[in-house]
Amino acid sequence: MLNLLKKSSFFILTSIVIIFIIFFSKEKSIQEDEEIMTFASTKGNQIPMTEEIVNGEKAQQITLFVDVKGAVEQPGVYEMTEENRVKDVIEKAGGLTKDADQSQVNLAQKVHDEMIIIVPELLNLNMDSGQTAQNVSGNISGKVRINYATQDEIETLPGIGPSKAQAIIQHREEFGLFQSVEDLLDISGIGEKTLENMKDNIQLP
Repeated sequence: MLNLLKKSSFFILTSIVIIFIIFFSKEKSIQEDEEIMTFASTKGNQIPMTEEIVNGEKAQQITLFVDVKGAVEQPGVYEMTEENRVKDVIEKAGGLTKDADQSQVNLAQKVHDEMIIIVPELLNLNMDSGQTAQNVSGNISGKVRINYATQDEIETLPGIGPSKAQAIIQHREEFGLFQSVEDLLDISGIGEKTLENMKDNIQLP
């Protein structure tokens, strides 16, 4: 009877050890699988963030080409960015000349690709007639110098309101000086009849 009890105890103890080994092995396997999944998940989340940063850097490196003409030290085409303004382009072009009419340039305006910046010069009138140096944009002989006039001055033309005056200025900045009064027909809202009514009040160049 004693021998039977000893044998039974041995088998019971052996079974407990085997069960413990199997259970411990499963727990370790589950833990390793969880660590692998966590690492894969973490690694996967890092990829979009990296791409987002890269894309953000690329967006900041967009190059704009701006053409600056007129009364600047070094006229030409300059590479700028979306964050730059007209004053930055002029500084890159060596700054304004002593004859530049700064009042006719919006230095705070943001630049855009293929933009044309024209800096006019001050106009020296005949000093013998008692006239002093005046701004190029001023009305001479009762006519509006369309290539240099301010928005308020352009609005004095027959049939031209604020929106059309702004369109004329924008066209002038993007495509350069008007070579003839007929060039105004390229602007939306200005037709043959409007041009006929105001052309006698326009002075070129």
